[in-house]
This record gives sequence, structure tokens and C-alpha cells, in this order.
Amino acid sequence: MKELYIVVNVDHFLLSHRLPVALAATKDYRVTIVTKDTGHRKEIESYGLNFIDIPFERANAGILHELKCLFKLYKIYRKAPDPVLHHVTMKAIVFGSIAARLAGRKKVVNAVSGFGQSLEQTGGFKSKVARKAVLFSLKYRNNRFILQNQDDIRLLESLGITSAKFLIKGSGVDLNEFSCHPETVKEKVRVVMCARMVTTKGVVEFINAAKKIKPFVGEKTEFILAGTCDTVNPNGIQEEELRKMLDDPYIKWLGHVKDVNKLLRDSDIVVLPSYREGLPKSLIEGCAVGRPIITTNTTGCRECVIEDHNGYLVPVRDVDLLADRMRELIEDKDKRAQFGRNSRVLAEKQFSIEDVIEAHLKIYHEMDPD
Repeated sequence: MKELYIVVNVDHFLLSHRLPVALAATKDYRVTIVTKDTGHRKEIESYGLNFIDIPFERANAGILHELKCLFKLYKIYRKAPDPVLHHVTMKAIVFGSIAARLAGRKKVVNAVSGFGQSLEQTGGFKSKVARKAVLFSLKYRNNRFILQNQDDIRLLESLGITSAKFLIKGSGVDLNEFSCHPETVKEKVRVVMCARMVTTKGVVEFINAAKKIKPFVGEKTEFILAGTCDTVNPNGIQEEELRKMLDDPYIKWLGHVKDVNKLLRDSDIVVLPSYREGLPKSLIEGCAVGRPIITTNTTGCRECVIEDHNGYLVPVRDVDLLADRMRELIEDKDKRAQFGRNSRVLAEKQFSIEDVIEAHLKIYHEMDPD
């Protein structure tokens, strides 16, 4: 049987973002997940997927640790019988592409969920070295790329990377599970932001915009933040700091929410004022359940909104316009309903999990024909 290795930073990301693709591939491939085991190995193996533990760290763990991970990947690739290698997220892409080059592997696809700061030319010596390593890995001639938005396609082209590029809009959403629901009747309009508590996600702007319109909507609105504090990310907001910014019960933080579907169904407006994304899962899920979207006019985020059709786009860090747009939708139930219906249509056209799976399998089969 043909071999497929899906390499990802951490096990829970595989479960939340790539599991349907991995399961669909088992029809034609022996699928092996190569990732860090943080406690989900048994769950992943219960789906009939093989598992190889590799101690990836999201933060810089030191050159010796990084070389250890790279060497382990190289040994895995050398031993494997000519597999398709699917690298997901930047660390897996960088390490995996270098290991594939060293091992002489030619069936490589890199799924970029967002470049973040990896290609920025700012910072000190370590940042410059890291950028060179990223560019070196991206320019491996046997790479193929899955990008989630046109901006990232243009970015790779501007860097002189001529490898094949495929546009697949995000990790997809199950339109049956995330079905369209009209607003529920409740005492207050609920504005929800789902994201890790990181400054670059726009958490501070969300809070400040909510506070700005409190004199006008405070009696009839509640703002909900859902997501964990990221203690590894240098832009992470620590719990103590976050709690000082809140205004409970007007602005609440729920932490990790397991049932995001229910959270979105119980919401009235979905907001994400992020600085940059690949294509945000929370927004495509918000579209699927039929909610108006307010997000930033930046890479990845703007893929989820047609201006004044299913939501609004605001400039990055523009608290004033963000506040105005939130207030406008809070006070206009009919517009929320109209935008919500349009969001569902957009999800059906562009974000279906079936389309995402089909596109992935087509790429695998083109690399590995019968």
C-alpha cells in the first residue's frame, strides 16, 4: 500500500485541522502522523492512523534540540518506502523540507496556514538566520505548496519560488455539523471572538472597541472571548494581564471552549480583528452557522468577508471603526440576519470540508499516481 506521512507541530492541531483529510486518505494510503505527543496519541491511533512521536517545540528550544528533531525526521524519511510527505505549519515545513532534501525525497507538499513573522526582515541575528533557514527550505525544487489565500501565493512568487502552488481555502468546515441556525431569542446580543489570547489576534482591539461602545450598548450586549492563553508565543497575553483588561459581565473570557459549534450558534456576531492569518477556522465556522462577520482587511481574514454583504472589513488596529461596525450590527437585527444568510451561502460555495478533502487527495494522487 502507498505511504502518506502527515507531519505537524503538535497532535491536537492534527485533530482540529487535518483529521478529515487524514481519514479520507486511508482508502488509498497507509497514513502515518508524525508529531509531538501531548496526550492525544491514543485518540489518533484509534482512527486507524499510525503515529510517530517527534519532540517538536513551538518556541525556540535551542540549536541542539532543533538539530535532534531534524535528524530524527531525516531518519524517518530515509527508512520510509517512498512516501508522500505532507508538512503542515511552518516548523514542520522548514524541518520537513530540509529533511526531505537530505533524504532525496521528491513527493513533498507543504501546507502553509500562514507565514506569520517567519519571512520578516526585522529582528536580530537569530531572526535573520531563521529567515534564511525558512527560505532555504521553501526553495527545495521538489516542494509543492498548498496556500490558503492569494496573498500568500503572491508572496511566494515574489520570493522567486516557482514550485507548483495550489489554493485550498483553509481546513474546511463540515456544513452538516456546522449547520445554519437563525439567531436565538435571548436577553442580550452576543458578540464572540474565538482565538488564542495573543496580541496579534487583535484581542486588545476587541476589548477596547467593546469598552468604547459600552455607553450605547452596554445594557443589551455581552462580549465573549473564547480561547486559551498562549504561554509559548512571545505575543501571548498572560492570564493575569488579560483579566485586568476584562469588564465582566460585559466582557467575559471563557478560556478553552470544547464545543465551538454551540458557542457560535449561541452568538449573534463573530469578530476577529487579527493582524494576519492563513484563513481563520473560527470565521469559516462562523459563516457556516450563518453569522455576520467583522474582521480585518488583511491577509487571510478578508477571504471570509464580502464587504457589506456578509460582514465588514476594518483596517488592522483600527479600534474606532471596529467599534462603529460592532455597534451598527448590534443595533440592527435585520442586517445581522441578512448578513448571516449571506455568510452561509459563502461557506457553501468556498469552505466545504468535502471540497477541501477532494483537493488534497487530488494533489496526493498527482504526486503518487497508480
